[in-house]
Amino acid sequence: MGHVEIAGVGFHLPDGRPLLHDVSLRVGEGARVALVGPNGSGKTTLLRIVADQLRPHEGSISRGGGLGVMAQFIGTMGRDVAPGESAPTVRDLLVSVAPPRIRAAAQALEATELAMMEVDDEPAQLAYAQALADWADVGGYEQETAWDVCTVAALGMPFERAQWRSTQALSGGEQKRLALEALLRGPDEVLLLDEPDNYLDVPAKRWLEEALRASPKTVLLVSHDRELLAQVATRVATLEPGGAGSTLWVHPGSFTTWHQARQQRNDRLEEARRRWDEEHAKLRDLMLRYKAKAAYNADMASQYHAAQTRLRRFEEAGPPEVVAQEQRVTMRLRGGRTAKRAVICEGLELTGLMRPVDLEVWYGDRVAVLGSNGSGKSHFLRLLAAGGSDPETEHRPVGDVVPAPVAHTGVARLGARVRPGWFAQTHDHPSLVGRTLLEILHRGDEHRRGLPREEASRVLDRYELARAGEQRFDSLSGGQQARFQILLLELSGATLLLLDEPTDNLDLHSAEALQDGLEAFEGTVLAVTHDRWFASSFDRFVVFGADGTVRESSAPVWDEGRVDRSR
Repeated sequence: MGHVEIAGVGFHLPDGRPLLHDVSLRVGEGARVALVGPNGSGKTTLLRIVADQLRPHEGSISRGGGLGVMAQFIGTMGRDVAPGESAPTVRDLLVSVAPPRIRAAAQALEATELAMMEVDDEPAQLAYAQALADWADVGGYEQETAWDVCTVAALGMPFERAQWRSTQALSGGEQKRLALEALLRGPDEVLLLDEPDNYLDVPAKRWLEEALRASPKTVLLVSHDRELLAQVATRVATLEPGGAGSTLWVHPGSFTTWHQARQQRNDRLEEARRRWDEEHAKLRDLMLRYKAKAAYNADMASQYHAAQTRLRRFEEAGPPEVVAQEQRVTMRLRGGRTAKRAVICEGLELTGLMRPVDLEVWYGDRVAVLGSNGSGKSHFLRLLAAGGSDPETEHRPVGDVVPAPVAHTGVARLGARVRPGWFAQTHDHPSLVGRTLLEILHRGDEHRRGLPREEASRVLDRYELARAGEQRFDSLSGGQQARFQILLLELSGATLLLLDEPTDNLDLHSAEALQDGLEAFEGTVLAVTHDRWFASSFDRFVVFGADGTVRESSAPVWDEGRVDRSR
């Protein structure tokens, strides 16, 4: 039987601030529970506690059945591969989400193989033979057969051909789909999925919705995709931030009725607090009246002490739960005037990804770039983020990340006064790692001025990041990193925003704030997105087809098929 029991869990951040307070939740056998809440409320931390990757400061966790875990970032997502370091392979990715016994045997087998390559002596050969026997004993060869089904489904090629491919050669969506195939087909009875739909294109999201509904596994998942939540979740657990840490409440229905249930709950809490305040005032007034009478009438002393006791017990019981404070994220993306033609593509062909295309994007356009994973959308944005084919000095990208070169033929160039600002899908910002948000804003960089501490705090407050000002960038949740990355774009002076899946990690309110900010932005926007709601706010749609063609559409197009990686 697969289940998870969370009882009274509390957790504090390294600086002592409370993150989770008295969190309790039961995920019963076969249930599909969605964990929602604002960015930074502790969703990922709670999943890591359940996965035994973090120890709670209070409370306990009990689990039944094998546990399969998908982290928010997997494979090469969210990090650079250091010089001299080998990027994880497809096999490494599949091993990372395999059951512990398979994972341990695979790592031992790899270690003995490497040892034999260095010193091929008898001890190394014996160790390798033992590792092979252990691999067979734990069902490793059967696992490889199962992985073959996964690679064919996710990548269109057998495991034998795919296993040594670098995950750097796969899109984020392909990496996620591969891990999900392995987890859903694997033996673990409980799945913890942190943003499983991020990086997936819409057909893959629909596949995930169907697969989760059909699966008998117990699932606890974090997602901000409202349609996926409505299709999948049988219950919704909500983390509500508070001064003492986030608390949790559970809506027993689907996500389609969650908003109404939350409003009704808040109304009940407000009414309960009003009644508590009224009763508290009555008891205090009564105590004060008896106190005044007891001062000149000794016979009233017992009544005064009784009133004191009633008031003390009432206060010790405490007020009802406080209504959660609503988020107020305000993004002031400014931009600036540029040439009428912001982006010009002439015979542009991304090598191995797309056929030649001519395209013009005009100043002020809002262009949604759609298509299947692996079709070249992110490469196209990265080429523009670097300034195009032969960038002028004025087209140097703002920000701390220098986009990697993109192999192409033809021409992509930017218009006069166009300064590209790039939102990287993986939030890969090595220069920000280890630095606090206030430090980053205070020091500035070559594209944005440094801010005094007070001004930096005010800017962070607009993005609901003031409390995280002393936190390191790499310690933030995915959604907080996304908001901070947008803040840096706001301060950078970019006139062309190139956004690669900007809403993937944003909670609903932050995504709405981004949409409002883009509407007020004086400049041009190109956004790669699989967010069905976000795409509806754009006025132009460029579709990258699975066959390498690029075309414009009058409305969003999602079913463009899968890119064939087997060629």
